[in-house]
Amino acid sequence: MTKKCFKCGEVKPLSCFYKHPRMKGGRVNKCKECNKRDVRENRASRIEYYRRYDRERGSRKGSEYTAEYRERFPNKYRSHGIVARAIRAGNLVRQPCEVCGYDKNIHAHHDDYAMPLNVRWLCPIHHREWHDEHGEGDNAI
Repeated sequence: MTKKCFKCGEVKPLSCFYKHPRMKGGRVNKCKECNKRDVRENRASRIEYYRRYDRERGSRKGSEYTAEYRERFPNKYRSHGIVARAIRAGNLVRQPCEVCGYDKNIHAHHDDYAMPLNVRWLCPIHHREWHDEHGEGDNAI
């Protein structure tokens, strides 16, 4: 089955359209690509509104929180910076998740912050599972 996107005019498979129970045929009339582009453009054009909204609901921490976090966990903060710089410099390359092989939004997990470049690569799901099993201590995140 196919459907025509009213935005770009392309005929695409139904899997390229988000499901929506109230729409005719059970799918949105705009393809996923056009929908995502519209969302990105809307956020960019109203970025201050969305930053304020994100802060109010707590998904963006204030500078006080950041300073307090850095003071409480100096080894974590230092290690995260070392990893970020090594990735940017090309000295450390992100790998797929060591559990499932997923390769998007991969986290560099430290078993020991004394060895900042010794990381395991985990997808968000397996990273959370690791912490659920092993804890959140200063040397565990």
